[in-house]
Amino acid sequence: VQLQAFGGGLVQAGGSLRLSCAASGSIFRVNDMGWYRQPPGKQRELVASIDSGSMLIGGSTNYAESVKGRFTISRDNNKNTVYLQMSGLKPEDTAVYYCNAHISSSPYHYGVHYWGKGTLVTVSS
Repeated sequence: VQLQAFGGGLVQAGGSLRLSCAASGSIFRVNDMGWYRQPPGKQRELVASIDSGSMLIGGSTNYAESVKGRFTISRDNNKNTVYLQMSGLKPEDTAVYYCNAHISSSPYHYGVHYWGKGTLVTVSS
């Protein structure tokens, strides 16, 4: 199983970026998906997460207080992809962003957490 993230870059404060992360490989079911970030010199922290939801109702979401109202997490279950739409970016959002997914490889497999390689987001003031 691999997670591949796209979309990082340099943006001015107040700007927007969209990150995406696609899971591929031996996948039976993708459970929770999420985004974490690690600012320079700091520990990795949860940014947002989304569960698998149902056919009729999208996944439930959870956000760090620092990004509520500015970031939106979503997913496309048909593509095993999670997105993070970031708006109103601030210099303190500068970090390496990592995607994470809890993936089951068979109906009897509880699942394992996988990490993508980070993508750097730099917000200039």
